[in-house]
Amino acid sequence: MLPRQITLATALVAAVAATPAHAIKYGELDQQAHPQVGLMVALDQDNNPMWRCSGTMISSTVYLTAGHCTSGAARVTIWFDSDVESGIPANKYPYTGQVSGTPHTHPLFLTASFVVNDVGVVVLDQDQIGPGPYATLPAEGQLNALESRRGLQDRTFTAVGYGLQWINPVFVEAARVRMRASPKLLQINTPGFTGDFSILLSNNRSTGGTCFGDSGGPNFIGDSLVVGGVTSFGINGNCAGTGGVFRMDTKNALDFVRPFLPQ
Repeated sequence: MLPRQITLATALVAAVAATPAHAIKYGELDQQAHPQVGLMVALDQDNNPMWRCSGTMISSTVYLTAGHCTSGAARVTIWFDSDVESGIPANKYPYTGQVSGTPHTHPLFLTASFVVNDVGVVVLDQDQIGPGPYATLPAEGQLNALESRRGLQDRTFTAVGYGLQWINPVFVEAARVRMRASPKLLQINTPGFTGDFSILLSNNRSTGGTCFGDSGGPNFIGDSLVVGGVTSFGINGNCAGTGGVFRMDTKNALDFVRPFLPQ
């Protein structure tokens, strides 16, 4: 966790109340619009659940998520139902998902602030059947073109995830339901804070945004299936303000992920 307000967007499994609710802030039900986006639970060596995140299938065997979602996990189990909540306990959440796999975290994740190398993948034990079409990685430097564009309508992303919709000191509205929102690009290539490794997206009633549990989920460029970045961090503990996204269009990120993809 970074000092002061920046917080991980991961949701602790044990801390989430099992009450019917929605995810993505001010968003809408995703239903079957993004079947390649799944809910993951990280497991320890004894198969105990530790936290949950979101993520995206980018091939039949590779699930893309955030580095802080995979770091420290021994195994990962994943669901692709649009509404995992309604199946509890029949779907055996949070122990046995539809598929499972081995997590891999960027090798430099622990050597710097987590936002600098916040990318991980899960290699499934077997091909995942049915969540396609699979998402794709961006071209190197693809997001840089957004820096010079004028007009927020040209700089919209589609954020998808299974996270919380709202949180305050006395109430947590939780869900395991896939939702989506359309946040706008606010900052890119800003010295110091975002650098060239992350971007900031809007998080308000007009555009929607992300919250705890959406970590690792995709931020598709516009309405495409190109993952511009994975949800990484929030500015404060109430999921207000802006949302931080780890960029997937950098050489650093692409060099880590591409070797896991089928050749």
